[in-house]
Amino acid sequence: MSCVCLQSVNSDLFAVVLLGVFGLSLTLPSATQVGLTDKVLVFPYETDFSFVALIPQKEMGLRAFTLCMRVATELPEERQIILFAYRTADYDELNVWRESDGRISFYMSGDGTFFHLPPLTTFRTSLCLTWESRTGLTAFWVEGKRSTYQVYKPGHTIRPKGTILLGQDPDKHLGGLEAVQSFVGEMTDLNMWDFVLSRSMIQAWHYGHKVPKGNIFDWGTIEYELNGNVMVVDDD
Repeated sequence: MSCVCLQSVNSDLFAVVLLGVFGLSLTLPSATQVGLTDKVLVFPYETDFSFVALIPQKEMGLRAFTLCMRVATELPEERQIILFAYRTADYDELNVWRESDGRISFYMSGDGTFFHLPPLTTFRTSLCLTWESRTGLTAFWVEGKRSTYQVYKPGHTIRPKGTILLGQDPDKHLGGLEAVQSFVGEMTDLNMWDFVLSRSMIQAWHYGHKVPKGNIFDWGTIEYELNGNVMVVDDD
């Protein structure tokens, strides 16, 4: 029988404190944990308080990256969903969304870029995003297949010293977290590198083969903090 580990935090004890120029300070009653090998994060309900905070292995001052995850949701296509949020004091440094029109989007410090991809469904999708500053070349990879390249923010640098959340979008202009943007579903196998993986490496990751460990996030050794009604369950 699968073992289910549930960490639930009373919402009365939970707070997201927006300080000064949005130096995100999170009141985290949950202790830092390490490693999610063969585990899945389950976000069972729409809330404005459930999220997972991730602690990177190195600073997020980036001029290139590959971000991969496996994701499943039953939320309707017209419902906007945050898939990954990295924010510093003044900017959404690296946000990935499913938009209300079904497109998948990628934002860095301002206007985003949008892709028409196969829809996210109740069945797990392997999703990767690559970007590099020198050319601005950006692509999503679904089930190991690359989208058309777009050129997005050549010369840009992602700033370090921010806060990384799964499940919620911290936005000072909207006053914090919003249930209608929250993620509901399952996430697993999130990995991130500070360089662009080759096609063969992304395809190897998709098929579960051995690839270089993510040097920003590696699912097997990832440091994380659970908040609200997020569950960790066996990946069976």
